[in-house]
Amino acid sequence: MDIAFIGLGQMGKPMALNMLKRDPNLIVAAADTSSYPEFARLGARPVERIVDAAKADMVFLSLPHAEAIHAVLLGEDGLITYLSAGKIVVDTSTINYSATVEIAAALAEKGIHFIDAPVSGMEARAVDGTLTAMCGGSHEVYETVQPFLAAMANNILYMGDVGTGQLTKLINQLLFDINAAALAEVLPMAAKLGLDPERIGTVINSGTGRSYASEFFIPQILKGNFSSGYPMHHAYKDLVSAAELGARQCIPMPVLAAATATYQAALLRGFGKLDKGAMVKVFEELNNVTFRSKTSAVEPASAEAQ
Repeated sequence: MDIAFIGLGQMGKPMALNMLKRDPNLIVAAADTSSYPEFARLGARPVERIVDAAKADMVFLSLPHAEAIHAVLLGEDGLITYLSAGKIVVDTSTINYSATVEIAAALAEKGIHFIDAPVSGMEARAVDGTLTAMCGGSHEVYETVQPFLAAMANNILYMGDVGTGQLTKLINQLLFDINAAALAEVLPMAAKLGLDPERIGTVINSGTGRSYASEFFIPQILKGNFSSGYPMHHAYKDLVSAAELGARQCIPMPVLAAATATYQAALLRGFGKLDKGAMVKVFEELNNVTFRSKTSAVEPASAEAQ
């Protein structure tokens, strides 16, 4: 079975490298071809046109947003024109539920199978091949796909029909987003009260305030490093998806709404290309403080410094 992987960005590249260990003839395609030489040296087959990935029996996608996926699959000269019935598309990207269902339905009309399999774990776990994958689609197709996902993820869950993978990822992501926004608000409070940032970080990450977000972001915030995670302007799509679902299903989410306002404030300040830890800059500005290690080089908190 020929396998193709489209999208070699922050998450896609390490995922494709792990897939290459399983399938040494992997076809790779990307808009940014800068990593093509590395893949070619390892035996992969980079293709000049993304549509050339349609030669494969199973196509994996790792793309930044629904618009990119729609363009690759359903756009002018998209893969749907070249993929034959019975082939499988596996989308590991994080996009909204409605777009997933729409794309799956369009492919199904041509007899092309679709599995939504968004992953969780950030870049470090993508490198290690220890991601969590949440899958939606036909169970029979999932069973075909699962051994290939195992090259990139060590925790693979079948969630149900098409779209349930994305819904599951969304639930997990929203809790992470809320935690990140809470850190942004409360850490500057500690600095404002004269408490030592490093010691506060130690207390939080060894106490009941600990979370994955705190363990990841506090050490980076203390160093003034805001480029280790996923860019905020891409992550914001999860909050938009939740707002849309909440409105349609009449689900009240006041805590999420408050967290969303913090994201919006950070985006309006020009911090969108930085990771979620950069939300702390909003409250540092408001409180006229910085939450940094004494040994770090403290950069200006204003957006103009970016």
